[in-house]
Amino acid sequence: MSNPPAPLSTWARNVSPSPTLAVDAKAKALQAAGEDVCGFAAGEPDFDTPEHIKEACIAALRGGKTKYAPTPGIEPLRQAIADRYLADYGLTAAPSQVIVSPGGKYSCYLGVLATCSPGDEVIIPAPFWVSYPEMVKLAGATPKFVLADDTTGFRLTPAMVEAAITPRTKLLILNSPSNPTGAVYTRPELEAIVAVALKHNLYILSDEMYEHLVYDDAKATCIATFSKEVEARTITVAGFSKTYAMTGWRIGTTLAPAPIAKAMAELQSQMSSNVTTFAQYGALAALKEKEKTQVALKAMLVAFDRRRKFLHAELNTIPGITCLLAEGAFYLFPNISSFGLTDLDFCNRLLDTEKVAAVPGSAFGAEGYLRLSYATSDEVIRKGVTRLTRFCASLKK
Repeated sequence: MSNPPAPLSTWARNVSPSPTLAVDAKAKALQAAGEDVCGFAAGEPDFDTPEHIKEACIAALRGGKTKYAPTPGIEPLRQAIADRYLADYGLTAAPSQVIVSPGGKYSCYLGVLATCSPGDEVIIPAPFWVSYPEMVKLAGATPKFVLADDTTGFRLTPAMVEAAITPRTKLLILNSPSNPTGAVYTRPELEAIVAVALKHNLYILSDEMYEHLVYDDAKATCIATFSKEVEARTITVAGFSKTYAMTGWRIGTTLAPAPIAKAMAELQSQMSSNVTTFAQYGALAALKEKEKTQVALKAMLVAFDRRRKFLHAELNTIPGITCLLAEGAFYLFPNISSFGLTDLDFCNRLLDTEKVAAVPGSAFGAEGYLRLSYATSDEVIRKGVTRLTRFCASLKK
């Protein structure tokens, strides 16, 4: 008899699949089977990519922009991204500090790989985006979670960060506006937290993917603008997916200190080469044709804001559910702990009985909550809330 195959690698055996994509896949499978599913799981705008962005990509494709591109991105796009940070935040950076990667997820992963080694610890605020812990583990480092629940508005305090730091701590991840909660830190709140990170000589990975999706009086903050000292330790991740409805294009961006940017480019050169060349010309149009882009973004924001307010109000009328009003992104994170079910059981039963797809809070490191995306149609939201209300009433009987 032949010997059985050797076991898979440590990384393959220990990595967890994305729970958000798993829920979305199950919902789509039900839809394909003819079920009427209300999907609140996917974190992507239900709008199409603006036409001027698509046309720029098509023109690039027809113009022969189909060969390898420079690993960190085409020069005009990197310059436009640097110009954007100067215009938006007054932050001066060279194009050489900009890395264009195959999606914001990959940008975050490269940032972790460039700064963390086996044995290092990474502080991750919970609720967290589901991929952060897996990225840290794939780098051989150890995630260390610090929970900030709805009693603190899902925001860490400097004292909470200080208490989590050990001699092995290397990196602090911050995400504002937040996926999954929609929380937005104020600039003074972030300055106080960053001061703790600097005191302990930590790197900061600031995930600012949702920076342009803010509501009411909330404002996104670019952490790298705090001081030259902060800028020298901050990896700023953003991208085109959420702001420009370009999730499938897979274009993430990083602005980093020169040594880190160089390391990330070298890692990327061995792992993925470059972002699809002609797609980068679409991204360039998003930044260069500002008026058209702003019209499209404003239309999305108006719709998201309307849905945010409606869904928040409706959730808080359901006995047993409490929900904070998100200030950014396109998620609400209601507390469903009063029903006496685990959030996983709650979500499974909700999908099975009412065909409503939601992601359990435990996937984000916060048991007893749900993540509901309102980046879906008004009709789906209205129908889904009706079904959720009926489901919750059945649990109270």
